[in-house]
Amino acid sequence: MKMSQSTSDLDVHRIQSKNVTEVTVFILMGFTNNFEMQVFLFLLFLEIYLFTLVGNLGMVLLVSRDSRLHNPMYYFISVLSFLDACYSSVVTPKMLVSFLEEKKAISYVGCAAQMFLFMFFAVAFGTTECFLLAAMAYDRYVAIYNPLLYSVSMSPRVCVSLVAASYVGGLLHASVHTAATFSLSFCASNEIRHVFCDIPPLLAISCSDTHTNQLLLFYFVGSIETVTILVVLVSYGFILLAILRVHSGDGRRKVFSTCGSHLAGVAIYHGTILFMYVRPSSSYALDHDMIVSLFYTVVIPMLNPVIYSLRNRDVKEAMKRVLGRSGCGSKG
Repeated sequence: MKMSQSTSDLDVHRIQSKNVTEVTVFILMGFTNNFEMQVFLFLLFLEIYLFTLVGNLGMVLLVSRDSRLHNPMYYFISVLSFLDACYSSVVTPKMLVSFLEEKKAISYVGCAAQMFLFMFFAVAFGTTECFLLAAMAYDRYVAIYNPLLYSVSMSPRVCVSLVAASYVGGLLHASVHTAATFSLSFCASNEIRHVFCDIPPLLAISCSDTHTNQLLLFYFVGSIETVTILVVLVSYGFILLAILRVHSGDGRRKVFSTCGSHLAGVAIYHGTILFMYVRPSSSYALDHDMIVSLFYTVVIPMLNPVIYSLRNRDVKEAMKRVLGRSGCGSKG
């Protein structure tokens, strides 16, 4: 009797293993099945995506072409803009296609690749933003106390090393979570209640024990967010000290205006990240999470060009110079 029972258990295990290997396609359920609403969402997110690409890639081009912007702070802004464009491009194009497809499918390998790139650019983006914010704080602080110290401390070698560290951190983070997530069994369902392959909705449809994955997610994201938020707080502490040294009322208002808009973007980005990943799995509400995730995948990359360029006098002047040269060149 015991032998037959163990044989039966082995057969069940084989059947489950067979089911797992047959899951080669996931279905992205998305927002709605209403065609008119899907067309509206397609047009809306296409407009946002095009604005994101033009704004961010335009910022990269502007910094590279204008020698007056060749300093550490704008170097970090250009890197951040490049990451924004990549970060949005990992998710948005597939999401746009899905709006117009009847069967919103993504292959197993495609899902794994999307999640890896998404996690990679998310961490690299967040880390680079930390370095940018620290550079902004250091720039404002040292410009008042010892302007010569800034160019020495923030040399090109240091800037490149910091950005390289953010990419390495993103690579490690993405590798761990992608390997951990796609080592799970997906035998219960292949329908992902999301618009892209993210960790929480994939854990929700796995038939494996996801406790280890949830711990990895909590500790990895939690530690990164803790360090990031500390850098934000310390950086703005230095910025506040620098502002207090500015005697001009107009100068203070301009700095507060720029910092206020940036802080709003930082609060939205890190707030949504914490909400999505650093909480118990029992509190997941995938329909709500899908909407929240759009803030840090679509909205924040669109807002950053506005925060760092349209509200920045140096960037506006550089834009006029570049456009002026282009206009003169076209006339000649």
